[in-house]
Amino acid sequence: MSTVAAKREISSAENDELSREAKRPKADDKNGEEGGNESEWENVLSTFTTSSVLSDSAREKIMFVHGKIADHDAVVVLEKTPIREDSLAELFRGSKLRLELRNDIYSSYRLQAPPHLNEIKTTVVCPATEKHVKKYKRQESFLVEETGEDYRSITLPYIQEQSLSLQWVYNILEKKAEADKIVHDDADPEVGFVLLPDLKWDQKQVDDLYLIAIVRQKDIKSLRDLSSEHLPLLQNVFQRGKEAILQRYNLPASKLRVYLHYQPSYYHLHVHFTKLGYDAPGCGVERAHLLSDVIQNLQTNPQFYKSRTLHFPLRADDGLLRRFKEAGRL
Repeated sequence: MSTVAAKREISSAENDELSREAKRPKADDKNGEEGGNESEWENVLSTFTTSSVLSDSAREKIMFVHGKIADHDAVVVLEKTPIREDSLAELFRGSKLRLELRNDIYSSYRLQAPPHLNEIKTTVVCPATEKHVKKYKRQESFLVEETGEDYRSITLPYIQEQSLSLQWVYNILEKKAEADKIVHDDADPEVGFVLLPDLKWDQKQVDDLYLIAIVRQKDIKSLRDLSSEHLPLLQNVFQRGKEAILQRYNLPASKLRVYLHYQPSYYHLHVHFTKLGYDAPGCGVERAHLLSDVIQNLQTNPQFYKSRTLHFPLRADDGLLRRFKEAGRL
């Protein structure tokens, strides 16, 4: 399996981005509240010691590193930030170049950019559990075929056993965390949702726009729980989300990809909004379901996703994959 595929396919019910909470620095004793001045520089990695490189991609300029901060296991994700068009003039003017090769009309240089134009996006997971380490480790993936009965007898019991915390989701919904990042907030308890940028987006250009709509209803785990009674909720997210993005980012609906994951990263219903043309992680056909298709399917059959056979990838070390093997389904 390629390093690019390893990055794209580290998702699953147990290991796929275990939760948004796991991907952000922890605030000490504040139960999810925003802590400190985000504009202040600090070096939380000054005591980090490397144990191993879990996976990396030269093409995508990203590396996942396992190690320790003090006595705690930690995973550090290092990702080069994209080059922005609005910084090109400053980049060309303020950089140093060292010639490496010249041949006829072609020349190759090492370019040393000004420090503020040469940043590395860094995500720290600490304390990291064994599940976090497994999540980022390069592994082979398998495509699972799940019937409605498989979900009820294999997947659902497994999900219920995991008991992964969703407190970080509730912190966002209650504005205890990330309140300053909210793009749209619909407070209706039945059809309401909060729309905010995903951590994968640096918010510096719309070419790789990525937002998440988190619904307010707390009893919808995934696509499998949806029925026709949820159509008002889904239609509200679809319509209001597109309107909010048009107003904030001047990006029309015709340039958006709006979809749900199955299996999802975490078991509280959420919808992904990305710019069409941006090859977002998890947007492939084996995992992404367009919200427009979901709505139409439920209009045609109120119980469509409770009986429909669904396919999704699982990594070799995923506990759910083991359950499917034990049941003779793989």
